[in-house]
Amino acid sequence: MNGSLHSSPSVVDIKLKRGPAGLGFNIVGGVDQQYVVNDSGIYVSKIKGGGAAAMDGRLHEGDKILAINGVKLEDLTHLAAVELFRTAGEDVELRVLKKLPHHMNGPTGSQPEHQTPVSFLGANNICILFFRSKTLLKAKDMKEGTNSKR
Repeated sequence: MNGSLHSSPSVVDIKLKRGPAGLGFNIVGGVDQQYVVNDSGIYVSKIKGGGAAAMDGRLHEGDKILAINGVKLEDLTHLAAVELFRTAGEDVELRVLKKLPHHMNGPTGSQPEHQTPVSFLGANNICILFFRSKTLLKAKDMKEGTNSKR
């Protein structure tokens, strides 16, 4: 034994069968809504209890989804990624980069000031929840302030 740790991230393939509650997890990320600074990947933000992912037990919050049914999730907008999940069929194969222990989104304080949209991958439809960022609120306030002066 040379004393070195195997430091390469773990990539796993996970097969899920879409159930009555869909795939049962939420995703965040995309080129238009980066969840991790300088990374436009798609990440699992929440596992829904009773869903296919929870019942399988291998997918976890913070895991990065690299591909779905062989289609790489690179350089996609958030909505394009959601559409791939929505149309993936009943049997879904995910290629997943397991999160590193204790680092879901970098060190404490590295998260951006805004929250990104979260998509719940449910049964027959997708519910996308949007959160306003401080930047958007400021821009809106500035725009309204400008408009009200005219």
